Amino acid sequence: MSFPNPSSPPLVSSSLSVDVAIVGGGPAGLMAADVLSQAGVSVHLFDAMPSVGRKFLLAGRGGLNLTHSEDAQAFRSRYGARQQDVGHWLEQMDAQGVRDWAQGLGIETFVGSSGRVFPMEMKAAPLLRAWLQRLRHPGSGVPVQFHMRHRWAGWQEGALVFEHTGQAAALHVQARATVLALGGASWPRLGSDGAWVPILSAQGIAVNPLKPANCGFDVQGRDGAGWTAHFRQKFAGHPLKSVAISVPSGPDGGGSPRFSRKGEFVVTDSGIEGSLVYAASAWLRDDLLDHGQAEVVIDLLPDKSMAQVLEAVRWPRGSRSLSSHLKSRLGLDGVKMGLLHELCSPQILTQPESLAASIKNLQISLKAPRPVAEAISTAGGVALEGLSPGLMLSRHPGVYCAGEMLDWEAPTGGYLLTACLASGKQVAQAVLQNIFKKT
Repeated sequence: MSFPNPSSPPLVSSSLSVDVAIVGGGPAGLMAADVLSQAGVSVHLFDAMPSVGRKFLLAGRGGLNLTHSEDAQAFRSRYGARQQDVGHWLEQMDAQGVRDWAQGLGIETFVGSSGRVFPMEMKAAPLLRAWLQRLRHPGSGVPVQFHMRHRWAGWQEGALVFEHTGQAAALHVQARATVLALGGASWPRLGSDGAWVPILSAQGIAVNPLKPANCGFDVQGRDGAGWTAHFRQKFAGHPLKSVAISVPSGPDGGGSPRFSRKGEFVVTDSGIEGSLVYAASAWLRDDLLDHGQAEVVIDLLPDKSMAQVLEAVRWPRGSRSLSSHLKSRLGLDGVKMGLLHELCSPQILTQPESLAASIKNLQISLKAPRPVAEAISTAGGVALEGLSPGLMLSRHPGVYCAGEMLDWEAPTGGYLLTACLASGKQVAQAVLQNIFKKT
């Protein structure tokens, strides 16, 4: 054990005075820095991680989905209850604006068959490299100063306090304007750990609880204990392709579905996940939070009508097993057949009408969303009601918030990234107008 030398001077915190301090090096923070830098404003960007854009890079590992090509009205509707608020951000940078921005960095884009927009190289790394090159060497602008491994610890006497990895002394930063772009709480190992929530809450800033968004779910199972060991061992990791899922209008299952879409998802060790589940996750999560239960309905054969399925099920099978019969008549096998055996009682499997109804409307009971740390994104965050149109905190003039730390959510498909970029530009424009009187 070592002890401090009593003759050595006490550690003194260092200080720094800047025009704009941006806390967080994700897409929202980088976009704010980009706009401000190009306008000739001196920007210092702080991040707790060794490098910026870590979640951005990981999200783009399988193909960076920048935005979506659908029309503006449909695009805005993806933000649900917050579409009006997010719509104001999109006035600064919509889907075409994202494509133009990427092209300005030398990154060409294309529209995929699903309507999603990708870089030609499909990767995030070339775009991030070009972006950082412009931030560090902006030509006619002012270079952005990056401070890595600086974790924000709150305010002290009006100054931002940063704890630097490997140094005992804190850094105190006085800023004319501060942009907080700290992310949510998903994928904490990449920097978005939600540690800012108690800091803002202690300042009287309204923060709605962070919740998983675009997440998987644990299933209830017939016995209430999740998948059986047999099903889990045989089918965990298997995709369910060419299926449709719907979310009933309420816990009682009556009325038209709130969500219905065809696609695919994956069986996991404890439940279900994947693109189709993520798209329905907001309704399912809120049902669990509000009512303690949630149901998702699976159509295993969405391209066949109920009449066609019933006719095939009723067809005499002779000595063949049920599995062989359904595979022969309907092409139903593998994990789809496994789900029927897992979720249907023996009585249902022996009654043609009940079996056909289960094939077309197989109910899966859910018991919990997966933890927020596993989710693709986060719902909840800084309440938009406590912010100006320019996203400045009403209780802290000169402090702005951007990106996923705000209380909004969207499905995957480019909507998350577009709104983060747009919010960063919205904040930067507000800072230019309010602090530096530039338009």
